[in-house]
Amino acid sequence: MSVSTYTVTGMTCGHCVSSVKEEVAEVPGVTGVDVDLESGRVDVSGDSLDDAAIRAAIKEAGYEVAA
Repeated sequence: MSVSTYTVTGMTCGHCVSSVKEEVAEVPGVTGVDVDLESGRVDVSGDSLDDAAIRAAIKEAGYEVAA
């Protein structure tokens, strides 16, 4: 299992966190999503993670990946 970390900008509340978690959780191979609202940090765990798909899911939720 691997873990990828992203910094997401634009999240301001618990609803934002839920939106990101839901979208990213739907990406094939993702087994866990941990979002820290304060820092904007999103840790995604799973097998054979598709970086482009995860970034697209975050964008789909309405947020930008800063790093």
